[in-house]
Amino acid sequence: MVLRRFGARSLGLLATVLCASLATHPASAQTAAAAAATPAAAGPAQGDLHRGKELSYTCLGCHGVDGYKNAYPNYSVPKLEGQHPEYLIAALQGYRSGDRSHITMHSQATTLSDQDIVDIAAYFAGKPLVSEHKPTGTPPQAAALCVTCHGQDGVTIAPMYPSLAGQHADYLTRALDEYKKGGRKNPIMSGFVANLTEAQIEEIAEYFSKQSPALKTEKRPFSTLTAEADKETEHK
Repeated sequence: MVLRRFGARSLGLLATVLCASLATHPASAQTAAAAAATPAAAGPAQGDLHRGKELSYTCLGCHGVDGYKNAYPNYSVPKLEGQHPEYLIAALQGYRSGDRSHITMHSQATTLSDQDIVDIAAYFAGKPLVSEHKPTGTPPQAAALCVTCHGQDGVTIAPMYPSLAGQHADYLTRALDEYKKGGRKNPIMSGFVANLTEAQIEEIAEYFSKQSPALKTEKRPFSTLTAEADKETEHK
């Protein structure tokens, strides 16, 4: 496993303390978030990029096509290139365990070993985004806590958190909605979104979707689908 059991529990406890701290001391949020992220500094487990690419042939059927959408409910499949492998590992483990509810992702993830997940994460991550500290616009008030972990420009402050810069707005809206309704089980995120209105969720999603440097869609090997997608992109 990427994190020793004790380390994972410690991160969970630190995150809980952080959440409470942010609620009462927002001015020191950035410092507290950085402190909570310190245990991740040891670095990720080593993933085999080449093996990860071989294992990702089914993943690329959705995550390797620009503009591809989940059929029902209808929303954009997330961009993954530029995320940190630590976050992608945690996400896949969540789909495998059921902490993230998505029947297709659960079915795929349950076939993967821990090493498979590490290798796939290494392949999709590529080169993680690096902040240029030049946010586009001013974060909406509803995103005041979001930026403490996800960065003002949407580039995460620590590998265990996802970068949001340039992510599809409708995917971000869907993810926040799932945290709110229990489709994703994360006590900190669930507590944060509990009191957000639909309008605030959409405002947060729109803000981060316009940030850069942006996440990208991993290119899949040439196929009819990718050829059609490339043609559509050229005409836009």
